[in-house]
Amino acid sequence: MTTAISTAARSGTVRLDYGELVGFTAEVFTACGLAPERALAAAEALVYGDLTGVSSHGLANLTRQYLPLFAEGRADPAADLEIVADKGAAVLVDSHRALGLWSAGAAMDLAAERAARYGVGLVSLYNGTHFGCAGYFAQRLALRNQIGLLAGNCGGQRIIRPPGGSAAMLGTNPFSLAVPAGEYPPYVLDMSTTVVPTGRVRAAARAGKEIPEGWLADDAGTPVTDPAAFDRGEAHLQWLGGRPETGSFKGYGLSLLVETLAALLPGANLGPTGELGGARPNGRDDNIGFLALAIAPGGLRPEDEFLNQAGDLFGALLDAPAIDPAKPVRYPGWPEAHHAREARTDGVPLAAALHGELLEVADQFSLVPPTPLGEDR
Repeated sequence: MTTAISTAARSGTVRLDYGELVGFTAEVFTACGLAPERALAAAEALVYGDLTGVSSHGLANLTRQYLPLFAEGRADPAADLEIVADKGAAVLVDSHRALGLWSAGAAMDLAAERAARYGVGLVSLYNGTHFGCAGYFAQRLALRNQIGLLAGNCGGQRIIRPPGGSAAMLGTNPFSLAVPAGEYPPYVLDMSTTVVPTGRVRAAARAGKEIPEGWLADDAGTPVTDPAAFDRGEAHLQWLGGRPETGSFKGYGLSLLVETLAALLPGANLGPTGELGGARPNGRDDNIGFLALAIAPGGLRPEDEFLNQAGDLFGALLDAPAIDPAKPVRYPGWPEAHHAREARTDGVPLAAALHGELLEVADQFSLVPPTPLGEDR
């Protein structure tokens, strides 16, 4: 099947219906061997990045991250989670290389179920694969009036050097904490332990755009604004906090926090213990470790009381005096929720080049791609 690329898809930005976009992505995952319900769950997790404006973790990774995982046999579409040890509130799980876009949600659901019984639920998982936006999975628990935490290391992938080191030894090691906010959108902190994740650097390189000073630096510590220098090995990603004198040990320490809780605990691959490959990014993100944690406030005190106080907390922040009234005070999770509301109504915005990639994927799997809004459907 050959799909013509429309004028809108050749330049600028296109908007696609959210439901159609999720449905198409689910069909792609089904074609890769996932069961339909798992394919839908994975599709919702992946499209969440574009829905909320975090495009570096959205559909741009379909052809760069997830389809290669299947093609190379590094993800098993038929794998089930196996409970290896069960201590009630704490569970050890072997993911058997299941797609992280599905298995992270399954791990969080299991943690939530245990939290409903015990007040807290912890799932420690190994043999995981890349799971995309950690905030998507943590937020699901906040919408169930629980507190959710998801953290993951990068398996055997080494991206960033410890302060003072010459070899890359750790990954960006993302984590997310989500908390109900009463009547307001949940508080969702979703972050890497580096200044930015690698996806944002590479997205800028693909777009031919310079990046701000502070994301990358060369061996002498001089800021580098050419994002392509990262993969050429000419510049290195910086820790959250920047230089040692401005707090890089905080980002480094947070990365080790994730490495120990998400990977050392279950016995997943540890970046620093593998064969070092120099200063450039090296290694593969195989056998990733996850930490899925759920806390049920209603198990400790009246849930309504907790939710009311949460509403007071986050409502007070929204009402805080702003330096510029045109730029009101917000909290992590609010901008993403606002973007998602608009995208569900007006269509999910995708870069034209990315839409072109989806057309090629549609051809590859003989699927009908979603049509941009405003075009003949």
